[in-house]
Amino acid sequence: MFEEDKVQKKTKVVRKITQQRLRNIALYYLKRFESSVANLRSVLQRRVNDYAKQEKNFDKAQAYQWIEEILHDFEDKNYLNDERYSEIKIKNYIAAGKSPRYIINKLREKGVAEETAERLMDLEEYNPFDAALKLARKKHIGPYSISEEVRKERRSKDMAILVRAGFDYDVVVKVLEFENNQ
Repeated sequence: MFEEDKVQKKTKVVRKITQQRLRNIALYYLKRFESSVANLRSVLQRRVNDYAKQEKNFDKAQAYQWIEEILHDFEDKNYLNDERYSEIKIKNYIAAGKSPRYIINKLREKGVAEETAERLMDLEEYNPFDAALKLARKKHIGPYSISEEVRKERRSKDMAILVRAGFDYDVVVKVLEFENNQ
């Protein structure tokens, strides 16, 4: 009886990978998301690898060559541009109150060169105190605590939250000592 109740897990049938299909997958992805070259490469390679698991006679090396051709073509047509991608991401992360370390690490995870990320980060107007205050407001810590008692009790925890977010100790202390006069 229990055997009948178990739901059979179905394997997802992956459609055949061709050069045109990879191009269409890439275009559809770029239509929805801005991407770095390395990120789009990993998205396409994942699709190729999923298909290769299912179809044992599939030539992955040929498909990887197609991916490189597609990426090169998209860079020439300016569909892919790491600098544009980095600028957009940096502005979004700054607006969210993220620290420079966090931003550069996230861009590096997406395949953007660290030098490019640092150079573009230097061009942005960035005030670490304001960013840390945004995070404190979002997390209801420090000057944005519920009450003064809670603020005093949680000071070390609040400090840990801000330090883990990538802010320097001096900035963290300034934020926690800041008086919020709403």
